[in-house]
Amino acid sequence: MVQFFKNLVKNKVMLFMVLPGAIWFFFFSYLPLVGTIVAFKQYRFSREGFWASIAKSEWVGWKNFKFLFTTDDAFIITRNTLLYNIAFIFLGLVLSVAMAILLSELVSKRMAKIYQTGMFLPYFLSWVIVGYFAFSFLSLDRGMLNQILGWFGAEPIQWYSEAKYWPYILILVNLWKAVGYSSVVYLASIMGIDKSLYEAAMIDGASKWQQIRSITIPMLSPIIIIMTLLAVGRIFYADFGLFYQVPRDSGTLYSVTNVIDTYVYRGLKTTGEIGMSTAAGLYQSVVGFVLVMVSNFVVRKIDKDSALF
Repeated sequence: MVQFFKNLVKNKVMLFMVLPGAIWFFFFSYLPLVGTIVAFKQYRFSREGFWASIAKSEWVGWKNFKFLFTTDDAFIITRNTLLYNIAFIFLGLVLSVAMAILLSELVSKRMAKIYQTGMFLPYFLSWVIVGYFAFSFLSLDRGMLNQILGWFGAEPIQWYSEAKYWPYILILVNLWKAVGYSSVVYLASIMGIDKSLYEAAMIDGASKWQQIRSITIPMLSPIIIIMTLLAVGRIFYADFGLFYQVPRDSGTLYSVTNVIDTYVYRGLKTTGEIGMSTAAGLYQSVVGFVLVMVSNFVVRKIDKDSALF
């Protein structure tokens, strides 16, 4: 015990630096874990408060989870959530790494910062604003794309009624918004690579592509694996704003835009069943945890130093 307090005093500066983050995690990540009991209850709010409402609510066991698995839309929302996230992870990784490498190769650092800022800016736009941007392009009457089609004599397309276009639109919009932010992590890693490695490669006559293939990408592999593992942990989560705001909640597009998060939201609006939404969140968290553990176990078997933990 004495040694414990000595360590606290010795590391007090570092502990104070960690304190704000620890407080945030306690209140927003650990304390809400107690509320997961709502997933197993028929929650009914009363004026006596949240905890009294939980205590008085009827215990229903796994009934709330059937909301996700027994509905006719269960296959569609699960398929959409998984396939979109797989596309986001793979394409986002490739484009983010490529963008980081291109920025690192720019001779003018001022231009590199201008390009980086331009790509970083979309990340800070809310999905409501992005939804209006998309509408300005896809509107039937005044949309820019339909005007361009009109110049070539083509008929305008009712984008918000044609489901076949939306997998490509959603993937494109997501990449436009996220790639600039994701590339910052890889760009920082590239900046930390020992420059003498590139100098030695140049002396040996290696081309720029050979330097990227033999030095940059192998040196980036640990951070690529870590970022991919973290993304796999959220593969059953969908960005609600992307799938709700950008398609403007068009019912004709539900077959390709409806994911677990939007389905639960609409169900919550219709039925008011808080227990069902809590069950969905718990299901997503448990599956994400299992996927991270399994993926990390596989990585440890292949390369122990590249594992997340």
